[in-house]
Amino acid sequence: MQLSKLDMDLLEAVADLKKVPQGALNIRLNGVPVMRHSSPNISVGPNQDGSGLLVEIKPGTKNETVHVPVMLTQAGLQEKVYNTFVVGENADATIVAGCGIHNDSHVESRHDGIHEIIVRAGARLRYAEKHYGEGNKTGKRVLNPTTVVTVEEGASAEMEMVQMKGVNDTLRSTVAHIHARGSLKIIERLLTQEDQKAESDITIYLEGPGASAQVLSRAVAQGDSYQLFKAALIGRDACQGHVECDAILMDNARIRSVPEIQAEDAEAVLTHEAAIGKIAGEQLIKLMSLGLGESEAIDTILEGFLR
Repeated sequence: MQLSKLDMDLLEAVADLKKVPQGALNIRLNGVPVMRHSSPNISVGPNQDGSGLLVEIKPGTKNETVHVPVMLTQAGLQEKVYNTFVVGENADATIVAGCGIHNDSHVESRHDGIHEIIVRAGARLRYAEKHYGEGNKTGKRVLNPTTVVTVEEGASAEMEMVQMKGVNDTLRSTVAHIHARGSLKIIERLLTQEDQKAESDITIYLEGPGASAQVLSRAVAQGDSYQLFKAALIGRDACQGHVECDAILMDNARIRSVPEIQAEDAEAVLTHEAAIGKIAGEQLIKLMSLGLGESEAIDTILEGFLR
């Protein structure tokens, strides 16, 4: 199938792709897969009940990537998709996901993506997920990602969860179970504008000795938007975990941050910190002294903060 310019623009926005890549791939457009390929080491196919994908990365696979972007351009389309990703033992792979919605209508367009990710013993996963919306101000663009992650013994995962502009409402739910000597790092970057609402709810269970987790959240709220960030670390063994939330508040926006740590073992070391504030005046003055206008200076600061 030939993708339109609108489709390709969305693909670039959510997956940083200027053309359809080679290798393992699934592109979902308006509720149906329009392109699907497996590679010798990565199997991409429908799950058992046909409600989504099953992606299996063979044990020992090294330095391979699978792209699974979703795009909605059909007005009023609302869908729920269940995807499962299995990263085989001692594999080293990247999954590039994400969803872009273009909605110029007066009705709501919505995508609910439920992802189960299993990182087998000794494997390493890099996971990137971007969400983006565009269109007029009448039709809502709603994205609700749910992610359940299991990191087995000695495995590691790094997850980059990004929401750019244009998403009216989002509920982002992430639950992770980290086993002995496993590690998980979640980097979340979130921008809300106008009257948009975003809620992020992360719960991480550190299940075994030597398990570790780190959650880094960077958020910017503008206009009359509202954000709620909740992150809980539950340490059930000798483990380490840290939650860090930094946010910039602008205009009439509101941000609420609720970090939680729960130690169920005397050897668990869990920490958290949160900071919410405005753009530092000295940063603004310095950039403007270099010749930037005020709006350009603000954009530069925000871009660097969310990078």
